[in-house]
Amino acid sequence: MLPAVSRKRRRELEIFEKHAHLRFRSLTLLNLAFSHRSYAHEFSADREDNERLEFLGDAILGAVVSDYLIRHFPDRNEGDLARVKSAVVSEASLARLGRVLRIDNYLLVGRGEELSGGRRKNALLADAVEAIIGAYYLDAGFRAAGEFVQYHLARLIDAVMEGREGRDYKSLLQQWAQKELGTQPRYRVVRQEGPEHDQTFFVEVSV
Repeated sequence: MLPAVSRKRRRELEIFEKHAHLRFRSLTLLNLAFSHRSYAHEFSADREDNERLEFLGDAILGAVVSDYLIRHFPDRNEGDLARVKSAVVSEASLARLGRVLRIDNYLLVGRGEELSGGRRKNALLADAVEAIIGAYYLDAGFRAAGEFVQYHLARLIDAVMEGREGRDYKSLLQQWAQKELGTQPRYRVVRQEGPEHDQTFFVEVSV
């Protein structure tokens, strides 16, 4: 069951559209992209949340970024392209975009998530970005969703490709250890904190 969109909420979503440079035919679909499962489940077990849209948006995002990389960097090998794509579609990058788009102002979360600061968590912001991409694909098609992704991520892609953003320090450490010491780092999880769906892991590394 799709959540109803009140007149007040419709005005809020229209403000978001203007800020994010997109235009939905169905604001109900856009509203669903903001509906976290904690919010949906407070109403009824069969009320829809944004997880299916997130799943779709993740696939669309990956395809658009891959297409951009192939077209704009024909001289780069698969390893370089994979590294850049991984950095661009990471939770940290998408959460940063979520903050630029002020998604935390529009997220619909349950009382528990609200009290724990859920609308500011990287995971929820990143998931919402993917859900919006998925919703826009359903609403306006692949081309429009691709243009939305490129509009907001093209500069980040270029920056990562040039080494100005998104450096993968774990890979750099592994490359250094292999070259200088002929070995690989060893990792050990020393503790983990947080709820089951949003845990933070503390890892010890030794070379």
